[in-house]
Amino acid sequence: MYVLEVLPTPPNVGAAFRAAAGLGADAVLVSPGGADPLYRRSVRVSMGTVFQVPWTRIVEWDSAIADLHAAGFDIAALALREDAVTLDAYVADRPERVDLVMGSEGDGLSRTVIDAADTIVTIPMAGGVDSLNVASAAAVALWAVTT
Repeated sequence: MYVLEVLPTPPNVGAAFRAAAGLGADAVLVSPGGADPLYRRSVRVSMGTVFQVPWTRIVEWDSAIADLHAAGFDIAALALREDAVTLDAYVADRPERVDLVMGSEGDGLSRTVIDAADTIVTIPMAGGVDSLNVASAAAVALWAVTT
């Protein structure tokens, strides 16, 4: 499963849903303030997969991470931080129930989510690139966690 925290652009939301459908995510949780998965551009980019993958918009965002913890999920926040573990290392010893949390490309994840996460995970990059588009990162991380 993964959580999309405040993704403002419908194409990124649609592409994230397409990755979720294609790579077998159980569900997608969308935070308040993000683009609507049912907006026509989101639906088009998703190739209609927003109608395949179970999803919901989380209303009570302040308690969402605590609620996911209480439900037995390990929260893996994808973020650039010095103490982050690589995706390979995380997957090598991954918990049974994982919730990947992705943030917007500009601001990334909120400090609240990063502080509440069990693990900060980064995707190793080459060529001086520090990050991927959020939809691409979602696909890479989801593939690694589900295979």
